[in-house]
Amino acid sequence: MTYADIGDTGELVVSRHSDQRWQRRRLELAEWMERPKVRRKAKQTARLGQTEIDAELLGALTQFKRIGIATEFSCAGVSVLDEPEDHSLYAYITFISSPLADRFVQAAMAYMKHRLLVTFEPARGRYDCSSFLVGHNRSFCMLIEKCARDFAIHQ
Repeated sequence: MTYADIGDTGELVVSRHSDQRWQRRRLELAEWMERPKVRRKAKQTARLGQTEIDAELLGALTQFKRIGIATEFSCAGVSVLDEPEDHSLYAYITFISSPLADRFVQAAMAYMKHRLLVTFEPARGRYDCSSFLVGHNRSFCMLIEKCARDFAIHQ
């Protein structure tokens, strides 16, 4: 894997994005901060074992649990389609590093391409996989689930 240091956080950027994409991300973030936030429906949650999770990620997290890829944190991210505030800004799933998780992250980057931002925290041994743009949060949830299903089939 190729890594790029992103400063004092100890995180390394694993995915590659052009300067134009980073610029678009900053612009979208500024626009999101200024945009009025209209709540269209309440945050939807589901249970996975004993854990309450965002319903949009249930399919993906179920697949990861089934194939033995450990996750630590997750969020479906904000959306103008439903809930603009009761989520993290970007949709994400945090994976504990393992040979299987490493292979999945590579597969996800190949499949999701510019839509996926991947960072790695060496000190904690974990990957953060998130949507690259706020506007891609719901598609992140669908694509990461499809990627997990496809990955499970080929294991």
